[in-house]
Amino acid sequence: MKISTKGRYALRMLVDLAEHEGSGYISLKDIAERQGISKKYLEQIIQVFNKSDVLRANRGAQGGYKLARPAAQYTAGEILRLTEGSLSPVDCVDRDLGDCPRSAYCATLPLWQGLSRVINEYLDSITLQDLVDQHLGGDDYVI
Repeated sequence: MKISTKGRYALRMLVDLAEHEGSGYISLKDIAERQGISKKYLEQIIQVFNKSDVLRANRGAQGGYKLARPAAQYTAGEILRLTEGSLSPVDCVDRDLGDCPRSAYCATLPLWQGLSRVINEYLDSITLQDLVDQHLGGDDYVI
């Protein structure tokens, strides 16, 4: 599994919004400047979140975006699944095992299922607030 630029930038954008939560609605221009990401790219990422309950938007001169919930209520896994789709390391773990003719006797299936479980549990254990705290406080994460 390799996380795309879209997924990495989405996390950076949401961490930026979490760090500036007290500033009201934040423009994409401001996020783009702070994060070194093109505004055009952020506009593409925003479209993914417009279909979910992740962000609130406000139009107009004081317009922009802010998190719809507290940062502690978002996990890295949730955000990456929205931007990446599946986080499974192989296709057979991602789909219904009845679709795979080898599932009943595949010697490697338990390996892939375990890896998928570890990836998802780890990413779901880290919140946006954890990432903000780590960034501002310098805490280290260890697997």
